[in-house]
Amino acid sequence: MTPGLDAAGVVDAVGEGADAAVGDEVVGTTVGGSYSEYALLDRPVAKPGVLSWEVAASLVTVGRTAFRVLGQLGVQSGQTLLVHGAAGSVGFIAVQLAVARGVTVIGTVGEHDIERVSALGATAVRYGDGWLERVKAAAPQGVDFVFDAAGAGVLADSVALTGDSARVITIADMSAAQHGVRFSAGSADGSEESLPELVRLAAEGKLIVPIWRTYPLAEAARAHTDLEARRNHGKAVLLP
Repeated sequence: MTPGLDAAGVVDAVGEGADAAVGDEVVGTTVGGSYSEYALLDRPVAKPGVLSWEVAASLVTVGRTAFRVLGQLGVQSGQTLLVHGAAGSVGFIAVQLAVARGVTVIGTVGEHDIERVSALGATAVRYGDGWLERVKAAAPQGVDFVFDAAGAGVLADSVALTGDSARVITIADMSAAQHGVRFSAGSADGSEESLPELVRLAAEGKLIVPIWRTYPLAEAARAHTDLEARRNHGKAVLLP
């Protein structure tokens, strides 16, 4: 088994009917894993020259996930969205996409991430005990939707906050069904088509993807050790 989903690189060979050509710089989702010098990409997207390899390789799954959940919630300009785990890789992108759409965003974060998330145009509040009261104080107008990207046992209070379990979606809490909340996974609803837009926004500097650290491919095990120990604050990237 070769782990990994996302990759960015230079096309070495193409199959019949491929939209890319040998020598093109591309980004996309791999078929059969990405922890390798060579990887097979299905329907890759062109990587703009101004976009770094590290950001390109980090954008795909987290960007599509954020894009997908915002679409499933149906949040609109003028409404208020609460993002649990707003400093994480998915939450960080979801905050930016929502703010750009005119949504008022509240994000729960750790103390050390308050300034970083606030700089995106969101209102950052500390997670943990008392988060519900802090969110209510930050959003006296109420909260229309909740995107749980943290999985920290916040679903029951999130449903109570919105008044409707259909207004809450999680990508991280496996107890979702117990609360009548949708667990969002996969991209069968067409969110895979969002990658060109995500790449464009990142290339234009309108979408920040937090890169924490890069590792040589040979040190993939060390990267996983660091991730499992929760040392990271952003994406870890393997370099061939």
